[in-house]
Amino acid sequence: MGEGESDLARLRLIRSPRIGPVTYRQLIARFGNAEAALDALPALAMRGGGAAPVIVDASVARREMAAAAKLGARHLFLGDSDYPALLAELENAPPALIVRGDVSLAHRPCAAMVGARNASAAACRFARQLAQGLAEAGVTVVSGLARGIDTAAHHGSISGGTVGVIASGIDIAFPPENRELQERVATEGLLLAEQPPGAEPLARHFPSRNRIIAGLAQGTVVVEAAPRSGSLITARIANEAGREVMAVPGSPLDPRAQGCNLLIREGATLVQSVDDILEAIRPIDARAVRSPAGRFESEPAAEPDGVERRRIEGLLGPVPVPVDELIRQAGVPAAAVQLVLLELELAGRLERHAGGRVSLS
Repeated sequence: MGEGESDLARLRLIRSPRIGPVTYRQLIARFGNAEAALDALPALAMRGGGAAPVIVDASVARREMAAAAKLGARHLFLGDSDYPALLAELENAPPALIVRGDVSLAHRPCAAMVGARNASAAACRFARQLAQGLAEAGVTVVSGLARGIDTAAHHGSISGGTVGVIASGIDIAFPPENRELQERVATEGLLLAEQPPGAEPLARHFPSRNRIIAGLAQGTVVVEAAPRSGSLITARIANEAGREVMAVPGSPLDPRAQGCNLLIREGATLVQSVDDILEAIRPIDARAVRSPAGRFESEPAAEPDGVERRRIEGLLGPVPVPVDELIRQAGVPAAAVQLVLLELELAGRLERHAGGRVSLS
């Protein structure tokens, strides 16, 4: 199968219903390539007790790839040599990214910078200064092109290296007032989107966008954030991935500083200067070299018998449970549990949740 057909099969697989990033990765690990995985879907779903997902037609995938090319963008797949190495370390790394700009910027040391959309003028000024200092030190600044801190971070780093990760299609600017900035990021830096061209920035896309921001970087800096905000979600994802979490302290009288102060109280690195960030991320710079870069390790064949299948399914219910706990209680090989979960998901009977948890639909 040629490279073009391989890319087409990979795009068809990830765009098909019931197949998310974790499922995609497991299918490729088990069957070796997307074409074989597509062929196996009906049998897997049947064993899971449901109908097979409707596989996206090749013509739909071709139109998406053509639309990206017309916009001056291209698809970058997990497993490709130029897929960002640190991002590939995430279990739920995006199987397909649409990229426009200089991909090499994502292979340099990266620091994510996020914060409040309604940030104070002082915080925006400080974020811009931090971003400029990082870019001058050879560190790529990653952010989400939102209002406030994100916008300041991109403005500060655009001349030295910035990556913008958006929750919409590569051709949609959100917020609209950042259209010019988004175009500058695409032409002078790197613009990334997980959603296909034309996709609007729906609420459910933003947490997915946040995991990409955190996954690309050695560490995440939160400049200003309320206690419940997307910025703290990004920080949590960074922490779960073993990356550095950093925060700029603020006045306890300003609600916008409460999230940062909370992070510091919980162990985040306190940031007062660019040097604080550089010191925090420097020890793990080498990880970008050691990373598997999206290499898939084949799982050993594991065909659970009927008793084991019933035991695994019996442990599931409407309340999400960690997969690790499921494996421990089932008392069967991890690969066997993962296979049953995969079959149930493809049958439309299983739902995956954040933190590696699953439940019956």
